[in-house]
Amino acid sequence: MKLIYQHILSFLVIILTSTLIIGFSAINYEKSQAYQNNFARMEEYAANLSRLQWGDVKASADSNSAKGRHKFELPIGSEESQSQLNPFFLQKLTFVMRDEGVKIFMMDKDFSTTYPVGGYQLLKPAAQKLLKSGQVVRIKNDHGTDQQSLNPKLQGQAKLKSSQKQSSSGRKHLFATASYTWVIMPQFVKTATDSKKFVGAIMVGSQVKDVMQPVDMAKANLGRALVITFVVSLILSFILAYYQTGRIKRLSVAARQVASGDLTVQVPHRSSDEIDELAENFDEMVVSLKKSNEEIKAQEKRRDQFMQDVAHEMRTPLTTINGLLEGLAYDAIPEESIPQSISLMQRETKRLIRLVNKNLDYERIRTGKSQLTKSQFNASVILGDLKPQLLQNAQKNGDVLEVDAPDEIMTYADQDRFKQIMVNLTQNAIQFTNNGKIVIKGWRVPHGSRFSVADNGIGMSPDQTKYIFERFYKADPARARYGGTGESGLGLSIVLSLIRQHGGEIKVDSELDKGSTFTITLYDQGFEKKYSDDK
Repeated sequence: MKLIYQHILSFLVIILTSTLIIGFSAINYEKSQAYQNNFARMEEYAANLSRLQWGDVKASADSNSAKGRHKFELPIGSEESQSQLNPFFLQKLTFVMRDEGVKIFMMDKDFSTTYPVGGYQLLKPAAQKLLKSGQVVRIKNDHGTDQQSLNPKLQGQAKLKSSQKQSSSGRKHLFATASYTWVIMPQFVKTATDSKKFVGAIMVGSQVKDVMQPVDMAKANLGRALVITFVVSLILSFILAYYQTGRIKRLSVAARQVASGDLTVQVPHRSSDEIDELAENFDEMVVSLKKSNEEIKAQEKRRDQFMQDVAHEMRTPLTTINGLLEGLAYDAIPEESIPQSISLMQRETKRLIRLVNKNLDYERIRTGKSQLTKSQFNASVILGDLKPQLLQNAQKNGDVLEVDAPDEIMTYADQDRFKQIMVNLTQNAIQFTNNGKIVIKGWRVPHGSRFSVADNGIGMSPDQTKYIFERFYKADPARARYGGTGESGLGLSIVLSLIRQHGGEIKVDSELDKGSTFTITLYDQGFEKKYSDDK
């Protein structure tokens, strides 16, 4: 099922369920109120009839119903004020109340009917007991099962006293086939001793269908409301679902564009909900992918450049060696030039060996196969050896080489690898400085030693600085005009790998046409930094 249909169905279920719950609660309340109002009306009828017959002395009495008991002012008359109600009057009263569907039964103290016909026993023992105790009996539905012990016997079960004969007219009016709700009120009088005496009961009822008429109207209104609610909620659900799924669809379309290689796509969002957060994360992912893709392309470009450089570096000595060997083979080289040719071949061979060894050295360092032998030593001695060792290379470019360090800089590192680091950094400075100055410094810092190699050569732009430690980074044309020892583009990559293997740090500060400064920090034992494998 599509997401839009799931949203529509969810909205409909929630709205319709809420409407049904509210509607049925309202119907139940309406039903309860209808019965309460009907009982109150029937009780007033019965009370007024009792007053007409026995007078108007009031006393409190309990009213029994399915809900429980409540206080009701039960009329109590006196034997002296008794006035026999005229059956003709009762017939006219019943006729007047015919449109309300009201039935009236009068009973004597033995619960035998005296009106509309006499001699019938309508009440069950349970109801008789409650009436004698002074309680008003309420019956919601004489055809129901909730109050079977109280329901009057009006469905062909009424018994006629043996002294009475059943008439067809009495049977017609007495027995009821429709469902009725009843109020049965006891009648008491005061005796000469001021006590209460049970003298009969009045049973007043109306048809259940009349009581339920407002409830049926409420049900009809609920049905109409459900239809209207369904139509309106269907339209609103579609609008809301279309809006929500439309936002998700935009993300789906954008994802397909990214999959097809378009890394410029962005999904508009307002950062107001979870879908907007997803869109924001998607945009960030696309930006990250774009950067990664650009980085991969840059690395591929540098790798291609590196292969070209390596091929060029290897082709030159190989061509020289091959030409000299052919000259020796065909006696094309004069006898006196043979020693010079052999010496040239040896130098070119060593150059090839250096190129291969640097690549192998970098791989060993990068993969952790090169083990460090750390110890505590005075780094000032090694710094002092750099000047005579590299002075000749510096003088070829017209550079001045200076060392600024105290007599003792105790450093915890692999001594040979530390020398390799400093030589690579100094050679790199010499390569890109012409008629300039190179200063090598060293000093102690808390929990470590710090060294720097600064030059005032051609420097680097920020873009160049980003890639300076990449393995395949090679001098661009602006820097390549200075020859030097940077044959492979691996020197600084080796430096970075060695520094991190030591748990140290390296940073570079450079400005184009003003020079560069490389600063390394090697920490004492126990203070080394930890680097993850992907760095």
